[in-house]
Amino acid sequence: MTLTAIPATMTAIDPAAPGGPEVLQPVTRPVPQPGPGEVLVRVAAAGVNRPDVLQRLGLYPMPPGAPTIPGLEIAGTVVALGDGVERWRVGDAVCALVAGGGYAEYCTAPAGQCLAVPAGMAMQDAAGLPETWFTVWSNVMDRGHARPGETMLVHGGTSGIGVTAIQLGQAIGLAVIVTAGSADKCAAALRLGAAHAIDYNAQDFVAEVARITDDRGVDLVLDMVGGDYVPRNLKCLADDGRHVSIAFQRGTRADLDLMAVMRKRLTLTGSMLRPRPIAFKAAIAETLEGVIWPEYEAGRLTPVTDQVFPLAEAADAHRRMEAGAHVGKIVLTI
Repeated sequence: MTLTAIPATMTAIDPAAPGGPEVLQPVTRPVPQPGPGEVLVRVAAAGVNRPDVLQRLGLYPMPPGAPTIPGLEIAGTVVALGDGVERWRVGDAVCALVAGGGYAEYCTAPAGQCLAVPAGMAMQDAAGLPETWFTVWSNVMDRGHARPGETMLVHGGTSGIGVTAIQLGQAIGLAVIVTAGSADKCAAALRLGAAHAIDYNAQDFVAEVARITDDRGVDLVLDMVGGDYVPRNLKCLADDGRHVSIAFQRGTRADLDLMAVMRKRLTLTGSMLRPRPIAFKAAIAETLEGVIWPEYEAGRLTPVTDQVFPLAEAADAHRRMEAGAHVGKIVLTI
């Protein structure tokens, strides 16, 4: 089933070669066709994420078969259904996690990775939910085994991931300590619901975590930094603490004291979401729609959108991402 007037071509951002933000120029590409189990979405908005920047630089390998067009999350209207799609109908408003292709007027998405846009939410806000929520839920809950009443340390507290981690804490009862790069960003994180915020440019976060927790440490660290932060993170963990790695802005290697790991019975884990199978992501979507989406619809959680750029200004969106000035999600509108 399809909606009429789907064009043959569309405007998209599809760089011919890696480079700086200037390579993100609008081009014309064929409109993709939904395969079995997929829907075609007329994109209203697409979230901008750090992996998009790494892909632009040629530093983030794409899964086999993924579109070269960047963009890992979208919101829009279903305009066509592939074979075997049962839940969705043409005209449904959805947001979706995708393997690529979001920076375009049309994008295909696995039906199981789509969620209904929360009632009353603008498309530009919904577009910024899937990538960070799928990532945070799968790593904090599934890999980090977080439980209500525990304390979690999150680096980059005003990033999309950081804001989502704060909101997860609000939803399930975690106390979230964040780090951020300025007093203003720390204040923003506290307004968003963080229990504590540490300015890593002015304070030693290891010492601050010890002070905040009365030397107990935190139960969980969600780390996007890697490199030399990892041994410092381990010092922040309580006995039986869990360290979950999801990115490595300061490098993929770290020098660890295994005696500390053994003495405190620590768990070191991590994951990459993009290569995981559709069935895994569909299970997360089902959980999010049952547990987290009602929190947005009831107004207990509010999406945090930093700045919205038209698709043609994707280069400026990436410049803002790289400058690190944002609080919440950067979004492109189509």
